[in-house]
Amino acid sequence: MGRTLDRNMLLKVRRPSRYLGHEINAINKDPSKTEVSIALVFPDLYEVGMSHQGLKILYHILNSHEWLAAERAYSVWVDMEKEMRDRGIIPYALDSGRPLTDFDIIGFSLQYELSYSNVLTMLDLSGIPFLSSDRDNSSPLIIAGGPACFNPEPVADIFDAILIGDGEEAALEICKTVRDGKRNRINRKEILHGLRKIQGLYIPSLFKVHYLKEGNVGRIEPLHPDYTEVQKALLPDIDKYPFPSDQVVPFTRLIHDRLAIEISRGCARGCRFCQAGMIYRPVRERSPDSVIKIADRALKSTGFEEISLLSLSTGDYRCIAPLIRIIMDMQSGKKIAVSLPSLRIDSLDPSWFEEIKRVRKTGFTIAPEAGNDRLREKINKPVTNMDILNMANEIYNAGWNLIKLYFMIGLPDETEQDRKDIIGLAKEVASLAKGRGGKAILNVSISTFVPKAHTPFMWVPQIGLDQSWRYINMIRDGLKGGRVRVKWNKPELSWLEGVFSRGDRRYGYLERGI
Repeated sequence: MGRTLDRNMLLKVRRPSRYLGHEINAINKDPSKTEVSIALVFPDLYEVGMSHQGLKILYHILNSHEWLAAERAYSVWVDMEKEMRDRGIIPYALDSGRPLTDFDIIGFSLQYELSYSNVLTMLDLSGIPFLSSDRDNSSPLIIAGGPACFNPEPVADIFDAILIGDGEEAALEICKTVRDGKRNRINRKEILHGLRKIQGLYIPSLFKVHYLKEGNVGRIEPLHPDYTEVQKALLPDIDKYPFPSDQVVPFTRLIHDRLAIEISRGCARGCRFCQAGMIYRPVRERSPDSVIKIADRALKSTGFEEISLLSLSTGDYRCIAPLIRIIMDMQSGKKIAVSLPSLRIDSLDPSWFEEIKRVRKTGFTIAPEAGNDRLREKINKPVTNMDILNMANEIYNAGWNLIKLYFMIGLPDETEQDRKDIIGLAKEVASLAKGRGGKAILNVSISTFVPKAHTPFMWVPQIGLDQSWRYINMIRDGLKGGRVRVKWNKPELSWLEGVFSRGDRRYGYLERGI
């Protein structure tokens, strides 16, 4: 049964459009005509979750089957959470208004470790026990997927199952297993045992962790001889599942408010700090014809005025130059702009600038990561300061007024001089923009390096909070007085991210407040 939204409640919260549902292209199936239902939950605000591509892909793949209903849900802001607690309203799916507890499966997308607390909030609001071991047959199966799952141990006791790797085929297999379980009237424990046959699916309750006296993990004991390890789910051909063109059109402005199309998955660069580049290997590309057809249909279906071509390194896409040209030839007359949000300096071609600015200049971001060649070589990002300056000069000369630079502090073997070099490089880039009036010409973003699981820097120490703040303030002070804006991630959040990115099952007690 769907919820009835209280007008008076919505008048008390910010952005009530986050909670309305029934958007253009949303899918709403009759529950009585489906066998399995799954709530695809992004544990962050609507405007963040609606920008995420993974849930859009799964939403359309799963709903392409008549027997299966997939719906969307997102975290609520604190004002809405208060209203829901005061009124006894539990989280619901936007497509039908059904409470999450009515679904067979609740699937959380864990894109970053700091969303763990939002998962607990949604479970608490729903009245679902935090621990998998405390749930009975009346509870939905609670499953997670996404890049944060590549170290699933901090949330191992919370989820019934955790999908590691690509979700297109595995998510459908999970739903088929649940359908078979319902048909055969078997309990959740037996369904979980059936799920262990699916590649990429980790069932934490089927493994026992043994710790050494000093507290380190000694070994992980499989409890079933036919289920001793988990290999990531891998989709060899991403064109097998066409990227959705009839995407849901939001009622409110999103974080990335544009039509985004994944053109490739994976990255061959091998930057030593980058988890995504490691876990999403190998590189797989969508065909240019597929991207062009999807873009044309999706623009007509959604009304967006900008296309974003997504990849970990868009410039490495083999046909990127002709792809941009063809899309602009087809769409520039309709005032459709193209943005390339993930570009490496050594893959940029100045000839693309003329194509991109045929409609309007979209953003340009450069990620040097470090302030000099020495440290970039250490992190396996072989781009020189000269490369960066030459490209920034090309960008400014092509008519762009603002460039964004991303840097990290706390990298392995970083010195005081390396941090001073961030200031020096930023000033050199800013000096290339001449005659641009009084507005800011450069945004510098600083984040604390977080060692991630499955990267070459996995066991490198992370710098402390005092160091992070000292380094940030030094860079900020060094860039005062010019037309450079400095932004930074809070070191406290980076520290928490580091804790959970490499933690074991015992860290789950921190999340539960035990």
